[in-house]
Amino acid sequence: MTTDQTTGYAARLAPGGDLPSSSAGLRRLGRTTDGRSAAPVRIVHLGVGNFFRAHAAWYTEHASDADEWGIAAFTGRSPAIAESLARQDGLYTLLVRGPGGARPEAISSLSAVHAADDLDALRDYLSRPEVAVVTSTVTEAGYCRDASGGLDLGAADVCSDVAALRADPQHGVVTTTPGRLVAGLLARRESGAGPLSLVPNDNVPDNGAMVAGVVGDLAALVDTSLPAWIDANVSFVTTMVDRITPRSTDEDRAEVARQTGIDDPDTVPTEPFSEWVLAGSFPAGRPAWDSAGATFVDDVRPFETRKLWLLNGSHSLMAYAGSILGHETVAEAIADPVVRSWVEQWWDAAAPHLDLPAADVVDYRRALLDRYGNPHIRHLLAQIAADGSQKVPIRALPVLLAELEEGRVAAGATRIVAAWVAHLRGHGAPVTDAAADEVTSLAQGEPSAAVRAVLEHLGVRSEQVASAVEAQLADLLARERR
Repeated sequence: MTTDQTTGYAARLAPGGDLPSSSAGLRRLGRTTDGRSAAPVRIVHLGVGNFFRAHAAWYTEHASDADEWGIAAFTGRSPAIAESLARQDGLYTLLVRGPGGARPEAISSLSAVHAADDLDALRDYLSRPEVAVVTSTVTEAGYCRDASGGLDLGAADVCSDVAALRADPQHGVVTTTPGRLVAGLLARRESGAGPLSLVPNDNVPDNGAMVAGVVGDLAALVDTSLPAWIDANVSFVTTMVDRITPRSTDEDRAEVARQTGIDDPDTVPTEPFSEWVLAGSFPAGRPAWDSAGATFVDDVRPFETRKLWLLNGSHSLMAYAGSILGHETVAEAIADPVVRSWVEQWWDAAAPHLDLPAADVVDYRRALLDRYGNPHIRHLLAQIAADGSQKVPIRALPVLLAELEEGRVAAGATRIVAAWVAHLRGHGAPVTDAAADEVTSLAQGEPSAAVRAVLEHLGVRSEQVASAVEAQLADLLARERR
């Protein structure tokens, strides 16, 4: 057995470094041969998706005190990833795809992985004083918010969680993210395990306050004394997260096998760039994430807004407009001069409203173009297009309204809305949205009526904006490639 240039592997390569001729020549990951020994669980995470495994788990892996901070992760709706990771001791391969080629690394920070419905395990972990941090990556829709941003009290699953915890605070069966968090906090209060930090890592503005809101709303409905305990013992940390992480492909898994001789079905591809900015307190401690490159600040908002508008906003624009023009990935879309000009136009509209030095914004835009053009990252526009009802209002609307307040209709901002209307009308990437029935119904009928219905839904009542969106919708459909 020889050690190659990859990180964390004792790689078993076929002669000449070629992929073994059959899968029988491959092996699976295991802690006896790869990575580190499992660290004691001191972090609980909700949502074992690719982004978490490329981001927070990677920062934990590279923290200077990683041996002291193991993660117990819980899946989303499907238990499949928990079952698969369990077969390789929680290890997985992060495949960093950059201009210099692909670099695989074994990530060891997951000490345990559970299915989402393993509530006994969740309550047990949060009953332990050594568990100090709960992170979450469940997408915007996973926090069960209503149109005002608070907990959706009319949702059947939220009502079911409230009823279950009222009837049995220590064993009630819950299914939502706010329900799981409250169930865990009830168990922690019962055991006297002390303070805790909740650290959401989803692309939602002021995500710490957002989680505090939905957790507080549900807690108050379950037990009127619980909110006071939460106020005294739970810190809600706000974050800005950034690392482009597409879905895994057979090509990614084959590359890992070729370089390492390992069959890893849970391979995660990602780009070299990563950013994590956090603001808030950690009363029970945290890993030395700053030693791995994380930044701790007093106010995340300038960084959060920069990323939300410039990166996420342009992603949404490409997802809807780029897919209408026949592109499948971000790299394909940004290589199209028309799409790139639309992206630059959007950035021109957004940049003046950022509370950051102009030179920093210029540098960030330049870096984004380099990242988007990385041909080794197959970031599907259809993946980005999902849940537009949650994304468009926070990515595009603030800039559109800010420009409107200054007496301008920004073509860069209105085009995102026009492209989303076209998407909802069945053009470009398919609609995958938790509110699909509601928002697609708004966009049906005559284009003029559809545009105005969608704008009304977004809270925009401007005939100038409506006329601009209608014209851009017609232009997009005239350019459509099927």
